[in-house]
Amino acid sequence: MTPQAQAAHGLPRAPIALDREKLFAARLHAARVRPYLATALFALHTVESRRVPTMGVDRHWRCYVSPAFVARTPIAELAGVWVHEVSHLLRDHHGRSDRVARERGLSGPGERLRMNIAADCEINDDAFGDGLAEPAGAVRPGTLGLPEGQLMEDYLRRFGLGPGTLDLAWLDCGSGADGLEREWELGPQGAHGLSEQERDAVRFRVAQGITGRPGSAPKGWRRWAEEAFQPPQPWRELLGAAVRSATSGAGAGEDYTYGRPARRSAALPGTVLPSLRRRPPRVSVVIDTSGSVSDAELGSALREVAAISRAVGGRRDLVRVVPCDAAAGTVQPLCRAEGIALVGGGGTNLRAGFAKALRTGPRPDVIVVLTDGQTRWPDSRPPCRTVVGLFPRPRTPRSWDENDPDYVPDAPPAWARVVEIGSAAAAR
Repeated sequence: MTPQAQAAHGLPRAPIALDREKLFAARLHAARVRPYLATALFALHTVESRRVPTMGVDRHWRCYVSPAFVARTPIAELAGVWVHEVSHLLRDHHGRSDRVARERGLSGPGERLRMNIAADCEINDDAFGDGLAEPAGAVRPGTLGLPEGQLMEDYLRRFGLGPGTLDLAWLDCGSGADGLEREWELGPQGAHGLSEQERDAVRFRVAQGITGRPGSAPKGWRRWAEEAFQPPQPWRELLGAAVRSATSGAGAGEDYTYGRPARRSAALPGTVLPSLRRRPPRVSVVIDTSGSVSDAELGSALREVAAISRAVGGRRDLVRVVPCDAAAGTVQPLCRAEGIALVGGGGTNLRAGFAKALRTGPRPDVIVVLTDGQTRWPDSRPPCRTVVGLFPRPRTPRSWDENDPDYVPDAPPAWARVVEIGSAAAAR
């Protein structure tokens, strides 16, 4: 009996079958117009689901597809949805959402919906065009009155749920977008999921394709590939741990407020005493731009700046950069790492960098120094915690100061936490 005859006799309609031929034709079209994503697109395992609104992914690289959505959506738009969903997984939105939730104390499905929306804004600002149609209802930064070109963590701080987001309540890209597992997902023990090693291999292949032909990918994908293409870097975790340890210590990120009087005020009738409160820590990053630091190391320093911002909860507005050779350069707020001008090339005197960081208000809670260590250090301990990231240099003493051939630089002072960048050495 046809669906029309069923309806005429008042019988329930048979469920719509998933049109896999149409769905896979859309995936093929997506791979043709975005060839650098082909490895990831074909790594996804398709799961038919009538509980997902459109299409969604879990963190194990399964793609859940609504048959009704496929039936009503043109192939050109389905191709855009394929690219959108696999982008969540490649950019590790589930892992990043979990980290943001822990660092900012966010919980509940409402906050995860905000993360999904913010992740969509990161993807969709440059995903479409050049042969890829924009799906109906795609969330762009302009939908929320936000600027383009930012990351999920940045967007998440700039909007809340309210009347302006009511139309987005249906949005559900799965745990692959926001880290929160759904009832309709197969979970970690389900079939056809990719192992962690397999997921990393897919990301590496995609990054390799983008860096091999950088002109064919949008700027956001090129930036992602530059970070993803880096080999495992154990010192980055050590550097992040050192920064987190410094910013969480007593005195760092602490201030007094009268908004909540201290409990000991009760012992002093008529006197209101302020209480101590935590605030997000401020970090100044002093980057050695002297002639002894190579261009490759300066590029590595910019990647470390991005890692430092993540270590303090993604608050880029609280991270400042001070380039320094023999003199300190202009203090620059962290908007994008690629927008930081690292000017220098002369001798080295990081004392000037320390002084500039401390003079620029508000005073930092932590100073992070990225250097090859060929410098004179401050004579006294700064009034804040210090973390030093050292670029690798030969262990044997060697002359380096063109004005004093016999001078050998001192090791970083004992009051600084030191991490060797580029090695698996532990922080001290």
